[in-house]
Amino acid sequence: MALKKIKLEILGLSSSQSQTGSFALVLGEAEGNRRLPIIIGMFEAQAIAIEIEKIVPNRPMTHDLFKSFANAFHFHVEEIVISDLKEGVFFAKVVCTDGLKKSEIDARPSDAIAIGLRFDAPIFTYENILAEAGIVLTDEEEEEEKEEKEEKPESKAEPKVKVKKESSSKKGEDYKSYSIEKLNDLLKTAIEKEDYEKAAKIRDELGKRN
Repeated sequence: MALKKIKLEILGLSSSQSQTGSFALVLGEAEGNRRLPIIIGMFEAQAIAIEIEKIVPNRPMTHDLFKSFANAFHFHVEEIVISDLKEGVFFAKVVCTDGLKKSEIDARPSDAIAIGLRFDAPIFTYENILAEAGIVLTDEEEEEEKEEKEEKPESKAEPKVKVKKESSSKKGEDYKSYSIEKLNDLLKTAIEKEDYEKAAKIRDELGKRN
């Protein structure tokens, strides 16, 4: 009997409180109130964040290179599946096709999701994994989430993802006082220096002005 697949959405990315240098990627049930947090590394978090923020690096990152390879050999990523959970460690599969043959490639969830985002591929997991590792929101938390969505209405096709970073307040970087022209210059410089965290913050500020 086939296991029930459940569609997930990326809800947020924030610095991990428990592990320095790690990030918590929060996935949510598309049709439900369970959340699936996964601890990922800094590089993979950056690769996910820059794709969410639609920042184009001036040199291709590893996951962009994967996409270029796939395109060159006419492979397409159909979906990402968080396929297993063993002793607290998540496993994933990248489901690819060349139009005739379908292949499943083993991957870490962080890499799989970073790749999947570049192909606009949906993310799934199985009911047994959500039942074991999912966190159910309380009524209060659900209300807070609804309020946030109402405050910032976004298109249903592309939900806005909260990319939280602790460093913005610590560094005292506040872009509110800058002109749009200055922000665009800073954005260009940040991308050239491959400082994608700074670029994401500037992109957020520009987004508020539009």
